[in-house]
Amino acid sequence: MDVKMKGITALHTLLQFLLFSAIFPLSFSAQPRNAKKLSSDNHHRLSSSAVFKVQGNVYPLGHYTVSLNIGYPPKLYDLDIDSGSDLTWVQCDAPCKGCTKPRDQLYKPNHNLVQCVDQLCSEVQLSMEYTCASPDDQCDYEVEYADHGSSLGVLVRDYIPFQFTNGSVVRPRVAFGCGYDQKYSGSNSPPATSGVLGLGNGRASILSQLHSLGLIHNVVGHCLSARGGGFLFFGDDFIPSSGIVWTSMLPSSSEKHYSSGPAELVFNGKATVVKGLELIFDSGSSYTYFNSQAYQAVVDLVTQDLKGKQLKRATDDPSLPICWKGAKSFKSLSDVKKYFKPLALSFTKTKILQMHLPPEAYLIITKHGNVCLGILDGTEVGLENLNIIGDISLQDKMVIYDNEKQQIGWVSSNCDRLPNVDRDLEGDFPHPYATNLGIFGDRCPASYEETD
Repeated sequence: MDVKMKGITALHTLLQFLLFSAIFPLSFSAQPRNAKKLSSDNHHRLSSSAVFKVQGNVYPLGHYTVSLNIGYPPKLYDLDIDSGSDLTWVQCDAPCKGCTKPRDQLYKPNHNLVQCVDQLCSEVQLSMEYTCASPDDQCDYEVEYADHGSSLGVLVRDYIPFQFTNGSVVRPRVAFGCGYDQKYSGSNSPPATSGVLGLGNGRASILSQLHSLGLIHNVVGHCLSARGGGFLFFGDDFIPSSGIVWTSMLPSSSEKHYSSGPAELVFNGKATVVKGLELIFDSGSSYTYFNSQAYQAVVDLVTQDLKGKQLKRATDDPSLPICWKGAKSFKSLSDVKKYFKPLALSFTKTKILQMHLPPEAYLIITKHGNVCLGILDGTEVGLENLNIIGDISLQDKMVIYDNEKQQIGWVSSNCDRLPNVDRDLEGDFPHPYATNLGIFGDRCPASYEETD
Protein backbone atom coordinates (compact mmCIF):
# COMPACT_ATOMS: atom_id res chain seq x y z
CA MET A 1 0.00 0.00 0.00
CA ASP A 2 1.47 3.34 -1.01
CA VAL A 3 1.82 6.08 1.57
CA LYS A 4 0.47 9.38 0.29
CA MET A 5 2.79 12.24 1.13
CA LYS A 6 0.71 14.99 2.66
CA GLY A 7 1.48 18.40 4.09
CA ILE A 8 1.50 19.31 7.74
CA THR A 9 -1.45 17.69 9.48
CA ALA A 10 -2.63 17.02 12.96
CA LEU A 11 -1.10 15.85 16.22
CA HIS A 12 1.14 18.32 18.08
CA THR A 13 2.37 16.47 21.16
CA LEU A 14 3.94 19.65 22.54
CA LEU A 15 5.23 19.09 26.02
CA GLN A 16 7.77 16.40 25.62
CA PHE A 17 11.16 17.95 25.99
CA LEU A 18 14.22 16.13 25.02
CA LEU A 19 17.29 18.01 24.15
CA PHE A 20 18.60 14.93 22.40
CA SER A 21 15.08 13.69 21.67
CA ALA A 22 15.56 10.68 19.44
CA ILE A 23 13.21 10.04 16.59
CA PHE A 24 13.36 7.04 14.18
CA PRO A 25 12.42 3.34 12.82
CA LEU A 26 13.10 0.14 10.74
CA SER A 27 11.56 -3.18 9.34
CA PHE A 28 9.44 -5.21 6.96
CA SER A 29 6.23 -6.77 8.18
CA ALA A 30 3.89 -9.48 6.99
CA GLN A 31 0.86 -10.50 8.99
CA PRO A 32 0.90 -13.98 10.55
CA ARG A 33 -2.04 -16.13 9.56
CA ASN A 34 -2.32 -18.01 12.86
CA ALA A 35 -3.32 -15.01 14.96
CA LYS A 36 -6.23 -15.56 17.32
CA LYS A 37 -8.78 -13.05 18.46
CA LEU A 38 -8.41 -11.78 22.00
CA SER A 39 -11.52 -12.97 23.74
CA SER A 40 -13.12 -11.31 26.72
CA ASP A 41 -12.29 -14.42 28.77
CA ASN A 42 -8.63 -13.50 28.47
CA HIS A 43 -9.18 -9.91 29.59
CA HIS A 44 -8.19 -10.41 33.22
CA ARG A 45 -6.46 -13.77 32.96
CA LEU A 46 -3.60 -12.30 30.96
CA SER A 47 -3.13 -9.13 33.01
CA SER A 48 0.56 -9.10 33.89
CA SER A 49 3.69 -7.07 33.22
CA ALA A 50 6.33 -6.82 30.52
CA VAL A 51 9.87 -5.65 31.19
CA PHE A 52 12.42 -4.24 28.77
CA LYS A 53 16.15 -3.83 29.10
CA VAL A 54 17.18 -0.17 28.73
CA GLN A 55 20.42 1.04 27.18
CA GLY A 56 21.96 4.50 27.09
CA ASN A 57 23.05 7.26 29.46
CA VAL A 58 22.68 10.97 30.15
CA TYR A 59 26.20 11.79 29.00
CA PRO A 60 27.58 11.49 26.40
CA LEU A 61 24.70 9.77 24.55
CA GLY A 62 21.90 11.93 25.93
CA HIS A 63 19.14 9.33 25.76
CA TYR A 64 17.90 5.98 27.05
CA THR A 65 16.47 3.41 24.62
CA VAL A 66 14.75 0.04 24.46
CA SER A 67 14.76 -2.43 21.58
CA LEU A 68 11.30 -3.42 20.42
CA ASN A 69 10.37 -6.13 17.93
CA ILE A 70 7.88 -4.97 15.31
CA GLY A 71 6.28 -6.84 12.43
CA TYR A 72 6.10 -10.46 11.37
CA PRO A 73 8.65 -11.86 11.26
CA PRO A 74 9.76 -9.43 13.98
CA LYS A 75 12.68 -7.04 13.58
CA LEU A 76 14.31 -4.98 16.31
CA TYR A 77 13.99 -1.20 16.48
CA ASP A 78 15.80 0.89 19.09
CA LEU A 79 13.43 3.54 20.45
CA ASP A 80 14.02 6.54 22.70
CA ILE A 81 11.80 6.11 25.78
CA ASP A 82 9.73 9.24 26.29
CA SER A 83 7.25 9.84 29.09
CA GLY A 84 6.65 13.31 27.65
CA SER A 85 4.65 12.12 24.63
CA ASP A 86 2.24 9.30 23.83
CA LEU A 87 2.69 8.37 20.17
CA THR A 88 5.27 5.71 19.28
CA TRP A 89 6.80 6.07 15.82
CA VAL A 90 9.58 4.61 13.70
CA GLN A 91 11.39 5.86 10.59
CA CYS A 92 9.44 4.97 7.47
CA ASP A 93 10.46 3.75 4.03
CA ALA A 94 7.97 5.92 2.15
CA PRO A 95 10.52 7.45 1.06
CA CYS A 96 11.94 9.18 4.12
CA LYS A 97 13.31 12.66 4.71
CA GLY A 98 15.58 13.22 7.68
CA CYS A 99 15.94 9.53 8.45
CA THR A 100 19.19 8.36 10.00
CA LYS A 101 18.97 4.64 9.24
CA PRO A 102 19.85 2.87 5.97
CA ARG A 103 16.84 2.06 3.81
CA ASP A 104 16.93 -1.67 4.56
CA GLN A 105 16.42 -0.79 8.23
CA LEU A 106 13.45 1.49 7.71
CA TYR A 107 9.94 0.25 8.47
CA LYS A 108 8.02 -0.52 5.27
CA PRO A 109 4.20 -0.43 5.46
CA ASN A 110 2.60 -3.55 4.02
CA HIS A 111 -1.11 -2.92 3.38
CA ASN A 112 -1.51 -1.97 7.04
CA LEU A 113 -2.22 1.78 7.03
CA VAL A 114 -4.76 2.97 9.59
CA GLN A 115 -7.71 4.65 7.90
CA CYS A 116 -8.74 8.20 8.63
CA VAL A 117 -12.14 7.10 9.98
CA ASP A 118 -10.52 4.80 12.55
CA GLN A 119 -11.38 5.93 16.08
CA LEU A 120 -7.70 5.97 17.03
CA CYS A 121 -6.95 8.48 14.27
CA SER A 122 -8.83 11.20 16.11
CA GLU A 123 -6.50 10.68 19.06
CA VAL A 124 -3.48 11.88 17.09
CA GLN A 125 -5.06 15.08 15.81
CA LEU A 126 -4.63 18.56 17.24
CA SER A 127 -8.03 19.81 16.19
CA MET A 128 -11.30 18.24 17.34
CA GLU A 129 -12.71 19.34 13.99
CA TYR A 130 -10.54 16.93 12.04
CA THR A 131 -12.50 15.45 9.13
CA CYS A 132 -11.81 12.85 6.47
CA ALA A 133 -12.21 13.71 2.80
CA SER A 134 -12.79 10.03 2.12
CA PRO A 135 -13.31 7.01 4.44
CA ASP A 136 -10.38 5.32 2.70
CA ASP A 137 -7.94 8.15 3.40
CA GLN A 138 -4.86 7.26 5.42
CA CYS A 139 -4.48 8.60 8.95
CA ASP A 140 -1.71 11.21 9.01
CA TYR A 141 0.04 12.48 12.12
CA GLU A 142 2.50 15.19 13.04
CA VAL A 143 4.41 15.33 16.32
CA GLU A 144 6.14 18.58 17.20
CA TYR A 145 8.39 18.43 20.24
CA ALA A 146 9.19 21.23 22.64
CA ASP A 147 12.75 21.47 21.30
CA HIS A 148 11.13 22.24 17.91
CA GLY A 149 12.06 18.89 16.41
CA SER A 150 9.22 17.06 14.67
CA SER A 151 8.06 13.92 12.90
CA LEU A 152 5.46 13.74 10.14
CA GLY A 153 4.05 10.44 8.96
CA VAL A 154 1.17 8.00 8.71
CA LEU A 155 -0.42 5.71 11.31
CA VAL A 156 -0.01 1.96 10.75
CA ARG A 157 -0.94 -1.22 12.63
CA ASP A 158 1.39 -4.17 13.04
CA TYR A 159 2.27 -7.01 15.39
CA ILE A 160 4.50 -6.40 18.40
CA PRO A 161 5.34 -9.49 20.48
CA PHE A 162 5.50 -9.35 24.27
CA GLN A 163 6.43 -11.95 26.83
CA PHE A 164 4.79 -11.28 30.19
CA THR A 165 5.89 -12.12 33.69
CA ASN A 166 3.02 -14.60 34.07
CA GLY A 167 4.64 -16.71 31.34
CA SER A 168 2.24 -15.83 28.53
CA VAL A 169 3.45 -14.65 25.15
CA VAL A 170 1.18 -12.41 23.10
CA ARG A 171 1.45 -10.71 19.75
CA PRO A 172 -1.15 -7.92 19.72
CA ARG A 173 -1.63 -5.76 16.66
CA VAL A 174 -1.13 -2.17 17.75
CA ALA A 175 -1.02 1.22 16.07
CA PHE A 176 2.08 3.42 15.81
CA GLY A 177 3.50 6.06 13.52
CA CYS A 178 5.57 5.49 10.42
CA GLY A 179 7.51 8.75 10.16
CA TYR A 180 8.63 9.83 6.69
CA ASP A 181 9.72 13.42 7.44
CA GLN A 182 11.89 14.10 10.50
CA LYS A 183 13.31 17.47 11.49
CA TYR A 184 15.88 18.12 14.18
CA SER A 185 16.61 21.28 16.11
CA GLY A 186 19.85 22.92 17.11
CA SER A 187 23.37 22.06 16.06
CA ASN A 188 23.39 18.57 17.54
CA SER A 189 23.69 15.59 15.21
CA PRO A 190 20.44 13.67 14.62
CA PRO A 191 20.01 10.86 17.15
CA ALA A 192 21.09 7.43 16.00
CA THR A 193 17.94 5.71 17.26
CA SER A 194 15.12 4.37 15.12
CA GLY A 195 12.27 6.33 16.69
CA VAL A 196 10.40 7.17 19.87
CA LEU A 197 8.49 4.98 22.32
CA GLY A 198 5.80 7.28 23.71
CA LEU A 199 4.91 6.39 27.30
CA GLY A 200 2.17 8.96 27.88
CA ASN A 201 -1.42 7.99 28.70
CA GLY A 202 -3.06 9.09 25.47
CA ARG A 203 -5.14 6.44 23.74
CA ALA A 204 -2.60 6.31 20.94
CA SER A 205 0.18 5.07 23.23
CA ILE A 206 1.17 1.41 23.15
CA LEU A 207 0.66 1.37 26.93
CA SER A 208 -2.98 2.44 26.56
CA GLN A 209 -3.58 0.02 23.70
CA LEU A 210 -2.23 -2.92 25.72
CA HIS A 211 -4.40 -1.84 28.64
CA SER A 212 -7.50 -1.62 26.45
CA LEU A 213 -6.81 -5.21 25.33
CA GLY A 214 -6.80 -6.31 28.97
CA LEU A 215 -3.15 -7.34 28.87
CA ILE A 216 -1.75 -5.01 31.54
CA HIS A 217 -2.75 -2.53 34.19
CA ASN A 218 -2.38 1.08 33.04
CA VAL A 219 0.95 1.53 34.79
CA VAL A 220 4.40 2.23 33.37
CA GLY A 221 7.71 2.68 35.15
CA HIS A 222 11.39 3.07 34.50
CA CYS A 223 14.64 2.73 36.40
CA LEU A 224 17.56 4.53 34.73
CA SER A 225 21.03 3.69 35.99
CA ALA A 226 23.60 6.45 36.46
CA ARG A 227 26.13 3.89 35.21
CA GLY A 228 24.17 3.47 32.00
CA GLY A 229 21.29 1.17 31.14
CA GLY A 230 18.42 0.15 33.40
CA PHE A 231 14.94 -1.22 32.76
CA LEU A 232 11.43 -0.18 31.73
CA PHE A 233 8.20 -1.98 32.57
CA PHE A 234 4.52 -2.00 31.60
CA GLY A 235 2.10 -3.18 34.29
CA ASP A 236 2.34 -3.22 38.08
CA ASP A 237 4.21 -6.45 38.93
CA PHE A 238 7.49 -4.67 39.64
CA ILE A 239 6.17 -2.00 42.02
CA PRO A 240 7.80 -2.45 45.45
CA SER A 241 5.39 -3.14 48.30
CA SER A 242 6.91 -0.40 50.45
CA GLY A 243 9.22 2.60 50.41
CA ILE A 244 7.65 4.44 47.47
CA VAL A 245 6.94 8.16 47.75
CA TRP A 246 3.66 8.93 45.96
CA THR A 247 2.35 12.29 44.79
CA SER A 248 -0.82 13.02 42.86
CA MET A 249 -0.78 13.81 39.17
CA LEU A 250 -2.02 17.31 38.55
CA PRO A 251 -5.60 17.52 37.24
CA SER A 252 -4.19 19.73 34.49
CA SER A 253 -1.83 16.95 33.35
CA SER A 254 -2.13 16.34 29.65
CA GLU A 255 -2.66 12.75 28.57
CA LYS A 256 0.56 13.25 26.63
CA HIS A 257 2.75 13.72 29.70
CA TYR A 258 2.89 13.37 33.49
CA SER A 259 3.07 16.34 35.87
CA SER A 260 2.82 17.03 39.59
CA GLY A 261 3.24 19.86 42.05
CA PRO A 262 3.33 22.49 43.30
CA ALA A 263 6.82 22.01 44.69
CA GLU A 264 9.41 24.14 46.45
CA LEU A 265 13.16 24.00 45.91
CA VAL A 266 15.26 23.06 48.94
CA PHE A 267 19.03 23.69 49.03
CA ASN A 268 21.12 21.83 51.59
CA GLY A 269 18.05 21.19 53.69
CA LYS A 270 16.90 24.81 53.73
CA ALA A 271 13.94 26.37 51.93
CA THR A 272 14.64 28.79 49.06
CA VAL A 273 12.69 31.52 47.32
CA VAL A 274 11.73 29.07 44.55
CA LYS A 275 8.16 27.97 45.19
CA GLY A 276 5.05 26.88 43.30
CA LEU A 277 6.81 24.79 40.64
CA GLU A 278 4.65 22.51 38.51
CA LEU A 279 6.91 19.72 37.29
CA ILE A 280 6.75 17.50 34.21
CA PHE A 281 8.47 14.11 34.51
CA ASP A 282 10.12 13.57 31.13
CA SER A 283 12.32 10.56 30.37
CA GLY A 284 12.78 11.99 26.87
CA SER A 285 14.79 14.93 28.22
CA SER A 286 18.45 14.40 29.08
CA TYR A 287 18.61 17.26 31.55
CA THR A 288 16.40 19.08 34.03
CA TYR A 289 14.93 22.45 33.02
CA PHE A 290 13.57 25.18 35.29
CA ASN A 291 11.96 28.46 34.30
CA SER A 292 14.37 31.41 34.24
CA GLN A 293 13.61 32.61 37.76
CA ALA A 294 14.05 29.18 39.34
CA TYR A 295 17.11 28.44 37.21
CA GLN A 296 18.85 31.66 38.19
CA ALA A 297 18.11 30.95 41.85
CA VAL A 298 19.80 27.55 41.54
CA VAL A 299 22.83 29.06 39.80
CA ASP A 300 23.15 31.76 42.47
CA LEU A 301 22.87 29.25 45.33
CA VAL A 302 25.42 26.86 43.85
CA THR A 303 27.84 29.64 42.84
CA GLN A 304 27.68 31.31 46.23
CA ASP A 305 28.30 28.01 48.00
CA LEU A 306 31.38 27.30 45.85
CA LYS A 307 33.17 30.47 46.92
CA GLY A 308 36.49 29.67 48.54
CA LYS A 309 36.50 26.14 47.16
CA GLN A 310 39.02 24.75 44.69
CA LEU A 311 36.85 25.12 41.61
CA LYS A 312 36.96 27.72 38.84
CA ARG A 313 34.57 28.37 35.98
CA ALA A 314 35.49 26.43 32.83
CA THR A 315 34.23 28.86 30.22
CA ASP A 316 36.00 26.97 27.43
CA ASP A 317 33.95 23.77 27.94
CA PRO A 318 31.05 23.79 25.45
CA SER A 319 29.33 20.72 26.92
CA LEU A 320 26.79 22.69 29.01
CA PRO A 321 26.29 26.39 29.83
CA ILE A 322 27.91 26.30 33.30
CA CYS A 323 30.98 24.19 34.04
CA TRP A 324 33.81 24.23 36.58
CA LYS A 325 37.35 22.87 36.54
CA GLY A 326 39.67 21.78 39.31
CA ALA A 327 43.42 21.71 39.75
CA LYS A 328 43.41 18.52 37.68
CA SER A 329 40.88 16.78 35.49
CA PHE A 330 37.98 15.02 37.20
CA LYS A 331 37.38 11.39 36.35
CA SER A 332 34.05 10.80 38.08
CA LEU A 333 31.43 12.55 40.18
CA SER A 334 32.93 10.98 43.29
CA ASP A 335 35.87 13.38 42.76
CA VAL A 336 33.66 16.48 43.01
CA LYS A 337 30.47 15.76 44.92
CA LYS A 338 32.11 16.88 48.16
CA TYR A 339 32.08 20.43 46.78
CA PHE A 340 28.32 20.51 46.11
CA LYS A 341 25.27 20.50 48.36
CA PRO A 342 22.17 18.36 47.86
CA LEU A 343 18.99 19.77 46.38
CA ALA A 344 15.43 18.57 46.92
CA LEU A 345 11.97 19.23 45.55
CA SER A 346 9.45 19.46 48.37
CA PHE A 347 5.85 18.83 47.31
CA THR A 348 3.81 21.22 49.39
CA LYS A 349 0.48 19.41 49.31
CA THR A 350 1.94 16.64 51.46
CA LYS A 351 4.23 17.13 54.44
CA ILE A 352 7.76 15.71 54.25
CA LEU A 353 7.19 14.53 50.69
CA GLN A 354 10.42 15.23 48.85
CA MET A 355 12.35 14.14 45.79
CA HIS A 356 16.00 14.21 46.86
CA LEU A 357 18.54 15.40 44.30
CA PRO A 358 22.08 14.65 45.48
CA PRO A 359 24.93 16.19 43.45
CA GLU A 360 24.90 13.11 41.19
CA ALA A 361 21.34 14.03 40.18
CA TYR A 362 22.25 17.44 38.76
CA LEU A 363 25.93 17.26 37.71
CA ILE A 364 27.90 15.54 34.93
CA ILE A 365 31.62 15.02 34.29
CA THR A 366 32.48 15.90 30.70
CA LYS A 367 35.07 14.41 28.36
CA HIS A 368 37.17 17.49 29.13
CA GLY A 369 37.46 16.48 32.79
CA ASN A 370 35.22 19.30 34.07
CA VAL A 371 32.05 19.20 36.14
CA CYS A 372 28.94 20.83 34.65
CA LEU A 373 25.53 21.83 35.97
CA GLY A 374 22.83 19.59 34.47
CA ILE A 375 20.01 21.98 35.36
CA LEU A 376 19.31 24.33 32.45
CA ASP A 377 17.28 27.45 31.68
CA GLY A 378 14.06 26.20 30.09
CA THR A 379 12.77 29.68 29.27
CA GLU A 380 15.90 30.36 27.25
CA VAL A 381 15.27 27.36 25.00
CA GLY A 382 11.60 28.06 24.41
CA LEU A 383 9.90 26.16 27.25
CA GLU A 384 8.51 29.39 28.72
CA ASN A 385 7.43 28.61 32.31
CA LEU A 386 7.54 24.83 32.03
CA ASN A 387 9.71 22.92 34.50
CA ILE A 388 10.97 19.51 33.44
CA ILE A 389 12.55 16.77 35.53
CA GLY A 390 14.82 15.02 33.05
CA ASP A 391 16.89 11.86 33.05
CA ILE A 392 19.76 13.34 35.03
CA SER A 393 17.48 13.77 38.06
CA LEU A 394 15.57 10.52 37.53
CA GLN A 395 18.67 8.30 37.63
CA ASP A 396 18.95 5.56 40.25
CA LYS A 397 15.26 5.91 41.09
CA MET A 398 12.41 3.64 40.14
CA VAL A 399 9.80 6.08 38.81
CA ILE A 400 6.23 4.84 38.42
CA TYR A 401 3.35 6.47 36.54
CA ASP A 402 0.12 4.91 37.82
CA ASN A 403 -2.61 6.09 35.47
CA GLU A 404 -5.28 4.09 37.25
CA LYS A 405 -4.71 5.83 40.58
CA GLN A 406 -3.54 9.09 38.98
CA GLN A 407 -0.29 9.21 40.94
CA ILE A 408 3.45 9.34 40.36
CA GLY A 409 5.83 7.49 42.65
CA TRP A 410 9.56 7.07 43.10
CA VAL A 411 12.00 5.22 45.30
CA SER A 412 15.82 5.03 45.30
CA SER A 413 16.81 1.82 43.54
CA ASN A 414 19.66 -0.17 42.12
CA CYS A 415 18.68 0.14 38.48
CA ASP A 416 21.34 -2.39 37.45
CA ARG A 417 19.12 -5.17 38.83
CA LEU A 418 15.53 -6.13 38.22
CA PRO A 419 13.36 -6.37 41.34
CA ASN A 420 13.22 -9.96 42.63
CA VAL A 421 15.82 -11.09 40.12
CA ASP A 422 19.19 -12.24 41.42
CA ARG A 423 21.43 -11.18 38.59
CA ASP A 424 22.76 -7.99 37.08
CA LEU A 425 21.49 -6.70 33.77
CA GLU A 426 24.24 -8.35 31.77
CA GLY A 427 23.11 -10.10 28.62
CA ASP A 428 19.53 -11.27 28.29
CA PHE A 429 17.04 -11.10 31.12
CA PRO A 430 16.50 -14.42 32.88
CA HIS A 431 13.34 -16.30 31.97
CA PRO A 432 10.46 -15.46 32.31
CA TYR A 433 11.47 -11.80 32.10
CA ALA A 434 13.08 -12.01 28.67
CA THR A 435 11.07 -9.83 26.35
CA ASN A 436 11.46 -8.71 22.76
CA LEU A 437 14.67 -10.65 22.27
CA GLY A 438 13.73 -12.22 18.96
CA ILE A 439 12.40 -15.43 20.53
CA PHE A 440 8.86 -15.17 19.22
CA GLY A 441 8.04 -15.70 15.52
CA ASP A 442 6.33 -19.01 14.80
CA ARG A 443 7.40 -20.39 18.17
CA CYS A 444 4.96 -18.14 20.06
CA PRO A 445 2.77 -20.48 22.14
CA ALA A 446 -0.11 -18.03 21.79
CA SER A 447 -0.78 -14.92 19.77
CA TYR A 448 -3.55 -12.38 19.80
CA GLU A 449 -4.76 -9.97 17.22
CA GLU A 450 -6.61 -6.74 17.89
CA THR A 451 -9.94 -6.88 16.10
CA ASP A 452 -10.91 -3.89 13.99
